[in-house]
Amino acid sequence: MEFATEFRTGHSFMVYFLPVAGLVIVFLYSICGLKNDPGTNIIITSIRTEGKIPVRMAPLIFISAFITHLFGGSAGREGAALQIGGGLSAEIARILKMDERNGNLLVMCGMSGLFSALFGTPVTATFFAMEVISVGVFYYSAIVPCFFSAAVALGISHLFGIVPVTYKVAIPDISVTNIAFAMILGVGTALLSVVFCYSLHKLSKLLSAKIKNNYIRIFVCGCAIVILTAVFGTDYNGAGMNIIADAMSGTTRPEAFALKLLFTVITIAGGYKGGEIVPSFFIGATFGNLFGTLVGLPPQFTAALGLVSLFCGVVNCPVTSLLLSIELFGGEGIIFFAAACSVSYILSGYYGLYTGQKIMYSKLHSKYINRHTK
Repeated sequence: MEFATEFRTGHSFMVYFLPVAGLVIVFLYSICGLKNDPGTNIIITSIRTEGKIPVRMAPLIFISAFITHLFGGSAGREGAALQIGGGLSAEIARILKMDERNGNLLVMCGMSGLFSALFGTPVTATFFAMEVISVGVFYYSAIVPCFFSAAVALGISHLFGIVPVTYKVAIPDISVTNIAFAMILGVGTALLSVVFCYSLHKLSKLLSAKIKNNYIRIFVCGCAIVILTAVFGTDYNGAGMNIIADAMSGTTRPEAFALKLLFTVITIAGGYKGGEIVPSFFIGATFGNLFGTLVGLPPQFTAALGLVSLFCGVVNCPVTSLLLSIELFGGEGIIFFAAACSVSYILSGYYGLYTGQKIMYSKLHSKYINRHTK
């Protein structure tokens, strides 16, 4: 993926071939019998049920995500990582003839391992796999194997020269005012997470209903990204890790969060592959950067708050989000991250990136609801 990003950055004309690249992606999924690709949702639902994960998903998502990044689609990489980890783990479980429970546990280990290798956050990866499946219910029996998988994957990534990304941001003094600002930012990221998830799912359904041919649909969306790139530039193509780094240094455009949201929704809804988490990092960090500029707080600090609290809103994983804040930014400002994430979690309602995810208990009452996110 790094090669794809670097090559595209050095050859900006590549984005003009994105519509044609989309046709290749649809063709690959069609010939492999995955015309209606369930994506990461099948990994999540398979752990709660006996659903089968096709092993061919692993190479398909890797190739398709590479193509998406190479030609400038706005997507992340974690979707590919989760599907590769889950798909390969499920196949290993079948080969070893594991029972359902142990097989599901192995899938969770695969998710943790690839997430850890990708982001360099082994503790976050461990709890993400445990929390994202059924929000409100932790699979505590998975903590040791998932952490072992995450730690080993992180070590292997180090051997290949992959260095975890961490950021140093100045944390303001703890005060009622600053905590209140963190909570207000949490309100903003909650609303933004709802807009992101709703737009993504709504546009996907709308396009599927209006343009039933997968080839035409992805080609049209690819053309839309080409036009948007010609108008707004290349900052919003790919994952956008460079812009996230800029947000942590206080130098981003005020409209960046809205444009990244637009680029990503069109890319993913059109059928391109990758993931939504890194784009959510981008959106949250740039929105937080703008918020800090407006209220007079250090933009780098509010960018960090925005990144983590928007992540919390879109994946409904508050514990994972707090651990992410520690592994990315250190634990000094944990009270601010807790304030922003708690508000974002509550106010984001029952929306989420993954419709296969279930919310087991109400966010407002001690009530068992067992409902899918929307």
